[in-house]
Amino acid sequence: MTGYNCDIEKQIKLLLEILSKNSPLFDVIKRAPELGIDEYYIGAGCICQTVWNYQNGLDLMYGISDIDFVYFDNDLSYEKENVIVKKVKDKFAYLPVKIDVKNEARVHIWYKEHFGYDIAEYDSLESAINSFPTTATSLGVRFYGEKFVVYAPFGLNDMFGQIIRANKAQIKKEIYIEKCEKWIKKWNTLKIIEW
Repeated sequence: MTGYNCDIEKQIKLLLEILSKNSPLFDVIKRAPELGIDEYYIGAGCICQTVWNYQNGLDLMYGISDIDFVYFDNDLSYEKENVIVKKVKDKFAYLPVKIDVKNEARVHIWYKEHFGYDIAEYDSLESAINSFPTTATSLGVRFYGEKFVVYAPFGLNDMFGQIIRANKAQIKKEIYIEKCEKWIKKWNTLKIIEW
């Protein structure tokens, strides 16, 4: 697998190279700083799935249902989040893919209704990414000036190795299994680690 068991600097360089070939996704990554939002990342599935597509010789947008844009704002009002959601979606309305925008500071407010159980309030954007459902998808990328920044608390090896491993910080077994079943149908090269 391209990038697997390489040092982190080489992996980050390769990740940037791969992402730059996915035009819709890279457009969001490149142009997101223009939004003027301080704490944000583009991350999770759209990043991993681009890498898996590259490794498997597939169209780089294959299987990607949306681009996750996560940010952190201590204003927990729905109205403020809605303003940001509209701003981001309007900016990228020309793209052929949905942008999923979330203020991670307010996820705890609606999580139980959506997933059936409570979660603790996140104290930072990074603490939210630390709890994303799998080690491979617990990551975010962005440009800070000219510098390509990657936040990946579990590293990038599982992503490059196409290894799906539960990050049990928050996800429940049923949700993990459901996610694995959905992904293996699209990328049959994935190595699923049992719960």
